[in-house]
Amino acid sequence: MAHRKDARGRPYVSRTLSQAVDDLPDPPATTSFALIAKLAGGQQDNPTIKTVLALCQALGDVPPAYLLPHAGYDDLAALEAFENPLARRLLVLLSDLPESEVRKVVAHLERRRETLGLSSVPDDGPSAEKPRKARRRRTESEAAQYAADALEGL
Repeated sequence: MAHRKDARGRPYVSRTLSQAVDDLPDPPATTSFALIAKLAGGQQDNPTIKTVLALCQALGDVPPAYLLPHAGYDDLAALEAFENPLARRLLVLLSDLPESEVRKVVAHLERRRETLGLSSVPDDGPSAEKPRKARRRRTESEAAQYAADALEGL
């Protein structure tokens, strides 16, 4: 949510994202700000496909993989490029080449982008600073178990 901006130009929070989902033409039934906060905080980890697709649409049509908790999916520019069938074809063609050949292709593409007047692509994905990951809160039952263990001296 922090990487995308709402209509006012501010990073999304659970409430504003919930409102953006509600404003979609066909929103799913369960997209309260509490549900979005639980998904973002890791307390709920099994949303429906319809909910995931609605969140992606509300966030500006981000690819669904961007919402997965995996470091390999943090690069939004790469995920958006991957949706292009030609980009996927290029990746398949590059997959078995020796590293030296892949580096030559990358250097050629960088020169080609410069010739065409396109902006350069950072080496390590987006240059924006990544926000700190929110600390997962304990559920009521986990908190109760933690307190009981602490009282028993475990």
